[in-house]
Amino acid sequence: MSDLTINRKSGWEEVAEEEKTQIYDFANNYMDFLNNAKTEREIIKETEKLARARGFKSLNEYPELYPGDKVYYINREKNIYLAVIGEESMEGGLNIIGAHADSPRLDLKPNPLKQEGNLAYLKTHYYGGIKKYQWTAIPLAIHGIIVKENGEKIYVSIGENDNEPVFTITDLLPHLAKEQQQKKLSEAINGENLSVLVGSIPDKDEEKEKVKSYILKLLNKKYGITEEDFVSSELEIVPAFKCRTLGFDESLIAGYGQDDKVCVYTALRAILNIERPKRTAVCLFSDKEEIGSMGNTGMESHVFDTFIAELLNKTRINRPNLLDKVFCNSKMLSADVDAGVDPLYISVSDTNNGGFLGRGISLNKYTGSGGKYNSSDANAEYVAEIRRLFKQNNIRFQVAELGKVDIGGGGTIAYILANKGVDVIDCGVPVLSMHAPYEVTCKFDVYSAYRAYEAFFRN
Repeated sequence: MSDLTINRKSGWEEVAEEEKTQIYDFANNYMDFLNNAKTEREIIKETEKLARARGFKSLNEYPELYPGDKVYYINREKNIYLAVIGEESMEGGLNIIGAHADSPRLDLKPNPLKQEGNLAYLKTHYYGGIKKYQWTAIPLAIHGIIVKENGEKIYVSIGENDNEPVFTITDLLPHLAKEQQQKKLSEAINGENLSVLVGSIPDKDEEKEKVKSYILKLLNKKYGITEEDFVSSELEIVPAFKCRTLGFDESLIAGYGQDDKVCVYTALRAILNIERPKRTAVCLFSDKEEIGSMGNTGMESHVFDTFIAELLNKTRINRPNLLDKVFCNSKMLSADVDAGVDPLYISVSDTNNGGFLGRGISLNKYTGSGGKYNSSDANAEYVAEIRRLFKQNNIRFQVAELGKVDIGGGGTIAYILANKGVDVIDCGVPVLSMHAPYEVTCKFDVYSAYRAYEAFFRN
């Protein structure tokens, strides 16, 4: 009977001590990566550094491309495309893995600095799907970039080191929160009240808004900016928590932004290992997935098409309509996380079709919501091909949906590539507390994703 049923055991039961050491070592490197790169710009910067150390060069550094060449292209510091040119012509298709570098967060408004009473605040506009109440009364850091009128770029990261100040969003004390506690969770915290507390010392030389004035003087002294420079800035408020090992058995990982940086890191490590593949291997990290993939750094833009067209140009095979043919012959893993089944909230999950921590990487044939709206639904033939690939490489996987049918739903970048003709299936790591300031993954699943992505590139 066991040969006829799906293996639902924890992957840890089959892990030897030697492999367990490899899993834990890989997780330590992943946590270091996550602590050094909390925003999309930082992810791209770290990715470029690691890629160049492994022989990748910018697309502009290659007049022509040949099998084995390793190339990357950065789009506006927010997304990156990497490729290892294969032995076979790209006309026969590519092996693509795509993840997204952005995560839910709070963005500063264009004119964020204000004074209320005797305190100074930075006003925010939340980015992506968050539970607003989770962002109050926790330590916060500020990451991002300020571009002055003359074009000078100032990179900011404050709140991560022990010798730096942190920030926070205050909340009502329980003694005075009777009215607040009667509201729905979604209404208890107003989006306009997600204002970050940044100071309280008044400027003795000013008559009005003394605290705001003092903060502006500090910022001018440290960064050389004025209040107007906030208009051309991209400053993100993220949790100041460190990514850490979780649990007595040290089997889990807790940290901010694992959606979808866990898939970014595992896919990156996979392509860094690839040398002269049979089919050209392409890895992409997009931006704006959490808000619909729009804009010129989102997956909906044509910048990725331009990158592939340039690869065709520099391998000397491009011709009219070839790009469309390449996409129609390509295969992709949409590397995005899956909602892990949480035993404390079991009512929202179909446990027969759910992703459990410790059972390996999750395959999602489709996402969407309700009646599969706005989803890519992978063909059965392609699902069978991926199953076969993983089993041949002894990679543990499970098949999952994003909760029960009428509970909710979500989406990924899968449909965007599918619309180009690419065979796509979502394939990522199960996560608990997804979109919260502190998300949880399992080290076994993270390592399984890395092995799965490398096997796909080599296929």
